[in-house]
Amino acid sequence: MDLNINGRKALITGGDSGIGLATAKLLLKEGATVVITSLDQDKLDRAAQQLQSKKEQLYAFKADVTDVESLESLKSQVQNAIGNIDILVQSAGITGAQGAFHEIDEDGWTKTIDLDLLGPVRLVRTFLPALRSDGWGRIVFLASEDAQQPYPNDIPYCAAKAGLLTLSKGLSKTYAEEGILVNSVSPAFIESPMTDAMMKGRAEKQGTTMNEAIESFLAEERPHIELKRRGKAEEVASVIAFLSSDRASFVNGANYRVDAGSVASI
Repeated sequence: MDLNINGRKALITGGDSGIGLATAKLLLKEGATVVITSLDQDKLDRAAQQLQSKKEQLYAFKADVTDVESLESLKSQVQNAIGNIDILVQSAGITGAQGAFHEIDEDGWTKTIDLDLLGPVRLVRTFLPALRSDGWGRIVFLASEDAQQPYPNDIPYCAAKAGLLTLSKGLSKTYAEEGILVNSVSPAFIESPMTDAMMKGRAEKQGTTMNEAIESFLAEERPHIELKRRGKAEEVASVIAFLSSDRASFVNGANYRVDAGSVASI
């Protein structure tokens, strides 16, 4: 399907791996110019090599979404390289502080909320003027199944992602008349560096292989993932790409679950 985004310009945070990287690959294939960003320039450079795109279509700039000055620097780099962006995909995030509620201290809460919720807030504040410049724009937030189905050991992350859904909905009501459509995508248990780390830790704790840890996690913690496997980053990227396109011209304020049924409610 032609998404009608040839020539559009996209910025993807967390674009060096996982869902962000898969999204960059798909948008490039559709003819968009893409800027990927993350905290680690070496990882970004390796990601850029992996994407194997024409140099003029792809840029990789280091930035920290918890630092306003870093984002302002990123804005200048993006502006100098490609001008105003049309598409903003917010994919950067961390699992953050884990444990029972009474085990998580102030620092754990602050770091998780700062990156997973306030990071997107800062990002939009920085790039909103560019998105408002020509009457067409797309913002896609990467939320999580945890926003609607919270888990006891991940409450800070769940709270941040729930806040992200509200941010997305609020922005969708504010800027739709200007041609900026805002939506979110909520994946569950996708193959990524984040879930790799989770499963390696589980395997070490249980004294099992990683595959066994994944199988037990699915059975015990995610019984409603009916496909009985981790999702693939490309399966989430395809939905993000759709929401970034002209094909989603009547989709606004929506949250698309890509979770194989993991959220038990309708």
